[in-house]
Amino acid sequence: MKLLIALILSLGTVVAHAQVAEVADTSNVKTLEGKKLSEVTISAQKAGRVKASGVGNADLIGTKELLRAACCNLGESFTTNPSVDVNYTDAATGAQQIRLLGLSGTYVQMLTENIPNYRGLAAPFALSYIPGPWMQSIQVSKGASSVKNGYESITGQINVEFKKPQATPFADANIYLNTKGKLEANLGGNVHLSDKWSTALLGHYEILDKAHDANGDGFADMPKVRQGSLQSRWAWMGDNYIFQASVKGLKEHRESGQIGHHAAGNAHPYLIDITNERYEAFAKNAYIINDEHSTNIALILSGSQHHENASYGHKLYRADQRNGYASLMFESDLGEHHSISTGVSLNHDHLSESVVAKSEEQTTAEETTPGIYAQYTYKLGEQLTLMGGLRWDHSNIYGSFLTPRMHFKYAPNDIITLRGSVGKGYRTSHVLAENNYLLASGREIIIDSNLDQEEAWNAGVSTVVSIPIGSKKLELSAEYYYTSFQHQTVIDLDSNPHAVLFGNLDGKSYSHTYQLEATYPFFEGFTLTATYRRTDVKCTYGGVLREKPLTNRYKSLFTASYAPGLGKWQFDATLQLNGGGRLPDNLQQSTYPAFEQLSAQITRFFRNWSIYAGGENITGFKQKNPIIGADDPWSSNFDSTMIWGPLHGPVYYVGVRLNWNKISSQKIKDSRI
Repeated sequence: MKLLIALILSLGTVVAHAQVAEVADTSNVKTLEGKKLSEVTISAQKAGRVKASGVGNADLIGTKELLRAACCNLGESFTTNPSVDVNYTDAATGAQQIRLLGLSGTYVQMLTENIPNYRGLAAPFALSYIPGPWMQSIQVSKGASSVKNGYESITGQINVEFKKPQATPFADANIYLNTKGKLEANLGGNVHLSDKWSTALLGHYEILDKAHDANGDGFADMPKVRQGSLQSRWAWMGDNYIFQASVKGLKEHRESGQIGHHAAGNAHPYLIDITNERYEAFAKNAYIINDEHSTNIALILSGSQHHENASYGHKLYRADQRNGYASLMFESDLGEHHSISTGVSLNHDHLSESVVAKSEEQTTAEETTPGIYAQYTYKLGEQLTLMGGLRWDHSNIYGSFLTPRMHFKYAPNDIITLRGSVGKGYRTSHVLAENNYLLASGREIIIDSNLDQEEAWNAGVSTVVSIPIGSKKLELSAEYYYTSFQHQTVIDLDSNPHAVLFGNLDGKSYSHTYQLEATYPFFEGFTLTATYRRTDVKCTYGGVLREKPLTNRYKSLFTASYAPGLGKWQFDATLQLNGGGRLPDNLQQSTYPAFEQLSAQITRFFRNWSIYAGGENITGFKQKNPIIGADDPWSSNFDSTMIWGPLHGPVYYVGVRLNWNKISSQKIKDSRI
């Protein structure tokens, strides 16, 4: 460990979290002596996470932060983010899940373009469905969020903004290759058809067709994957009417299981085959009634269809989910200090599932939830902001329920900013759809026939202190969040070593999260960020309040980036120290140890392209024998879901980014939706 810390500290002398100025190309500019320049504009953008200026505790991950790592998809975009953890959920399918405030990603509301998305059946592989090069920015909001986007946010929201058709005309490409044989290619571009109409097309393809078995257990360390997706976007940016629309299609095929002689010499090898097809579309309309008072009305319509066809050994899983969403919103400033937002929404989910194991079981669930909300904001300059919201929704399954949420922000000066929030959240648990990777296990899945709607309170406070030290500023932040469940679907891995039990909470369930962070630019182009997070997550299992299994007790993160000179080079490094935790009962060990992961990347920028190379998990730590009972996958002891650490050793990669941006003075009007 001392060697690793020494490595990071020495690397920190040449690597850090940089501020890179966007310098215009001057190769075609002639010097005009004796001439007066009418206007000179210099713009700069801070690389890294930016604390959003709104009332909520939110981090804005911009384009420059996304370039600090390979960021092949949404899941890999959180490498340098201390608040969001991304973990594998099983060693066979490659499914990943985020954790926020110490809790499962199902309690985070996923949004794309501020529209609820990737719910239910899409959850296990959603992080791989959004290519990194498609993203313009990511906003991570912790704690209770605005009531405008629904009632489902419990621990926070993650909103992804894609590259816009109405943005400055661009064309780009990204090609990536790593030492495991994974190849990715992305293409994108937009065209302005007129001063108001514009369109964009984004394409993605990835392939990993090599099977690896570094630990010799007979199972592939990672699945073979083929994925292709295409998104078409349109925008009309009028003076009083704004329209945006998108259509997206995706198909992904995964293969895993026993490989090599374990499969060739076996009449019945254990194989996993998963195919997902997903189609999405949305249309957003905004009518600007009074631009001076920000008075507008907006209508959002979206829909998705997802089909999954999977086999886990002899278990077959088939599922279809259709979702429709509509939201009509009205917003207006009532004066200098007051504003209001109100609206109505409708969400409809249809989910049909079929599982063939010992016998065939078919289920169909339909939930329709209309709702109405109102939100009031009081703002006293930049010093004080108070926001309160309340929404009422009615589910045809669970009946009516209220969602209250309140936020405050107090910034008495330029040095300190205080924020606080409290609110309630609800969600419907689609147990098998959200956790179908558990079928890659010999455990029997037992689901309570009468699961409650999940319900929880979340409260949190945070502070950011900016301390001037000479010409630089030391940024310090501290935050605390508490989540308490009134109703919860509990996943019990302890009571029965040969079963997974899904049932209603009978007792307490809560999460405490503490986080400290410090950022300082030691010299020009160099900034170092250090973060420490502690979590205390407990739930009642079998009548006993216990630590939640497979959850890290703490995490330390050190990030550094160095961009010397005019930003032609950039050096980045990230060290994670992940704390240990509890393992489910009836395993050979009761806890798992702490472990570290180091990643680094070097980027060289040219006028219209850049090349990058780096490595992930350079320290090489990986969980030993992650698959339990790999020698007998047909027994009840077989389990590939007890995952707490990395599944593979170092991965090195190289990539090329091509980009062309047309220089334009055209002002792009904000869509407001």
